[in-house]
Amino acid sequence: MRALLLLADGFDDLSLYLPWYRLKEEGVDVTLSTPLMTAVVGQHGYRVEPDLPVRDVNTDDFDLLVIAGGGGPEKLRLLGEAVDVARTMTEDGKLVAAVGHGVQLLVSAGALDARTVTCSPGIRDDVRAAGALYRDESTIVDNNLLTCRGTDDLPEFCRRLVALLKSPAVVRV
Repeated sequence: MRALLLLADGFDDLSLYLPWYRLKEEGVDVTLSTPLMTAVVGQHGYRVEPDLPVRDVNTDDFDLLVIAGGGGPEKLRLLGEAVDVARTMTEDGKLVAAVGHGVQLLVSAGALDARTVTCSPGIRDDVRAAGALYRDESTIVDNNLLTCRGTDDLPEFCRRLVALLKSPAVVRV
């Protein structure tokens, strides 16, 4: 099992580190990808070194996409390669998980039409405008899409993420 975590400067530190380490505990091979092959800095000043620039991502190499929240997704959604990765992995039926503002990348990827999601309340109108049904819940699973409202909901997000990885109902290509 291989997971891709997309990040950009301003990511929410907790929404990166909790899923990252939880996936590693499960034996998942995790790759961190950023717009450039340079370190990115989270909202609380933590620096992360990437393994791979977004432009070099081959979605066929990954089973899972995780998009951390915070200010990073706003930058990622302006990067065509990141939008393409999110769109392709969603369309291919791979498991896609987004925390808080991470859903913004999925909005730009056109991946939310007729989907039920949760997200940071500050972007709920954007999610609705993208054709999704917004619900103010801690986490929501809609087929291959797992969304999380925010950092307070990360324990449930990680539990559901691990359960989905073990579920035969999740489409894996």
